[in-house]
Amino acid sequence: MRILKSVLLAAGMIIAGHSAQAFEVGIIGFQFSSETHARVANAAAAAAKAKGWGVTLLNSEGALPKHAEQFDALIAKKVDAIIIAMGKPVEADAQFKAAKDAKIPVVTVQSGSSPHALFDIQTNEYKVGADAALYLLGQLGYQGNIVTARFDLNVASRIRGRILDAVLAENQAVKELGKFSMARTQSWRDDVRAGMQALLLQNQGKINGIWASFDGQAYIIDDLLQAQGVKKGQIPLVSVDGGKETYARIADPASTFTATVAIPFEAMGKQAVDAIQTIVVEKKPKETVTSGPYLFTEAVLVDKTNVQQFLK
Repeated sequence: MRILKSVLLAAGMIIAGHSAQAFEVGIIGFQFSSETHARVANAAAAAAKAKGWGVTLLNSEGALPKHAEQFDALIAKKVDAIIIAMGKPVEADAQFKAAKDAKIPVVTVQSGSSPHALFDIQTNEYKVGADAALYLLGQLGYQGNIVTARFDLNVASRIRGRILDAVLAENQAVKELGKFSMARTQSWRDDVRAGMQALLLQNQGKINGIWASFDGQAYIIDDLLQAQGVKKGQIPLVSVDGGKETYARIADPASTFTATVAIPFEAMGKQAVDAIQTIVVEKKPKETVTSGPYLFTEAVLVDKTNVQQFLK
């Protein structure tokens, strides 16, 4: 009996040792109140847990100081890898460098590149921007007036806006009557509602189409338009992101939401985990995943012609 107890104790110590040495990944989403950030971070956490990894999941709540503190905390914790959803490589450059110096590999999603990270997983935002802009102009017959909701503090949204500007420069029969630029990230919904309400009232009766840099803005604009009695098709509303609420609005005959360029956020979160498995766990060269600073994924335009397959 004494020998059996010793064997069991030794086995327990071995199991505990293995548990203590489990691969640990830290995941930070910049702002979970933005559905897309939460979708990436939660999908990454689920994929990591499915591999038996330890997971520390953090929400920066749209605050750069908190984002930096959480990044520092993961580095101090000596996690084995870090995934950042919609991060700020420029503003948090010191943290990215600190992680690299600590030999903690970092993979970002929809954040832009950093010389201190392995790579950024994203859609080709130049193509996404072109798809959204050209779809909207097509709905207008390449003439008329539009207003836009922008977000230049996010690299992906900023690129989409710049591509729209390039398209407008080449199609001058379409005029941008006004634009709202979202500034505050923590109270962004109130910011968008107030800014777009003013823009819609200033240009009432003159607007033929609306472009939004991401779907969260489009939801608020859609609600404002419906409150004004605008019917589907009267003022096409086009945006970018995709998701259950977006698809439901596109399919809803009462909604003004016309189309989105859908980005596979859950798949990107899983891709981040798979990349870490390949590069960090299996010790394969980074080039086996991607040769450059980006790992691109495909986006799909969703409108009334194909929305039902996304609602399934």
